[in-house]
Amino acid sequence: MNRTVATSIAIVGAGPSGCFLAQALLKADPELKVDLIDRLPVPYGLVRYGVAADHQGTKGITRQFERVFERMGATFLGNLAIGEDVSLDDLRACYDVVVLAAGLPGDRQLGIPGEDLDGVIRAGDLTRALYEHPDAGPLPKLGKRVVIMGNGNVAIDLLRILGKTPEELAGSDFGAGPSAWLAANDIETIDIVGRSPAEAAKFDPVMIKELARLSGVTIRVEDMGSAESDDGRKKLDALAAVDGHGAGPRHLTFRFGLTPAEITGEGGKVTGIRFRKSGGETVELACDAFITAVGFAAAGPLGRDDLIASAEDLAAGALAPGLYATGWFRRGPRGTIPENRADAQALAARILADLDAGGEAAAKGGRDRLVEGRSDLVDYAGWKRIDEAETADLPADRTRRKIACRQDMLALALQKSEELNG
Repeated sequence: MNRTVATSIAIVGAGPSGCFLAQALLKADPELKVDLIDRLPVPYGLVRYGVAADHQGTKGITRQFERVFERMGATFLGNLAIGEDVSLDDLRACYDVVVLAAGLPGDRQLGIPGEDLDGVIRAGDLTRALYEHPDAGPLPKLGKRVVIMGNGNVAIDLLRILGKTPEELAGSDFGAGPSAWLAANDIETIDIVGRSPAEAAKFDPVMIKELARLSGVTIRVEDMGSAESDDGRKKLDALAAVDGHGAGPRHLTFRFGLTPAEITGEGGKVTGIRFRKSGGETVELACDAFITAVGFAAAGPLGRDDLIASAEDLAAGALAPGLYATGWFRRGPRGTIPENRADAQALAARILADLDAGGEAAAKGGRDRLVEGRSDLVDYAGWKRIDEAETADLPADRTRRKIACRQDMLALALQKSEELNG
């Protein structure tokens, strides 16, 4: 290596992509000064607010991320929105390297008539409310008939959660408000609809098998078809295993090969969805709520789409000299948490190679320059105070009691004066 001055690296986004990248960089070069910056007062992003509250095994990855801060020397800088509190250009002026790992927080649109009707609910909006994101809106009223559009893992998560009895929420981190909302729902039917045939559905077969544990539902699969590939056969086998499961009062029906054409309504409220089949036939489903789980899109002030369009080497994650991207921010809304690890490892190698090729450069100041004059940033110790409060004196059937209000988080995190000196 040609570097004698410690290089400062800012990673925007403290979710899985950002944490995996920090881990890979510090493993390769422990002398790096790596700061993970997040607009929220808490780290872990998608793991905290995107992974289903009843999938605690998946959330266990945070124990690995803790070591990045506690043993490897990364610094957490929370409650700092890049593009709002600090411009991206100003951030780049502070750090030798900036990496955008902010994910895709927006919901993809269907682009059909009726999307503005009351009762059309975006999956991202609903999951943020269910998992108590501080920027979430209130939980909506769903009514008796629900249609979920999409057949990826997010759609299956929602199907499973809405199909659970209150007792089946045990062992999760659903808070009191979402738990009461789920218990009060009077859903009778949930239709989950995919555009593709069943063999090409986006879900993981393991997610389908989980549905067989639900005690209060009846499951039916329509238009399953056949499969030629091994992956397709695994999906059909999983569906066949749950087809006919249960005799509960809540009916879950899988439907495939239906393309949404129009959302219909009366008095500004959704009443149904009109679909087209591949042969041109029309299928209509009545509903009181239509949940769209059709993927995610760029949102927020970072200008992701323009950065991606002008990238010098997008496949390698290089946007411009000293500016990089990883995870969904680079790839788009595809790939699991393990895939983000592989993405981060490859990008770490590229960043280090670029630094070595560039030779020695004067340090830009990094964290010291960024935090100068700021008293509202949350460090890792501040996050641990939030964490301790959320995991103290828990109900016997819950693993965490999240603090959903940003101001309450900040009151805990900032109650002691801490130097952000890592």
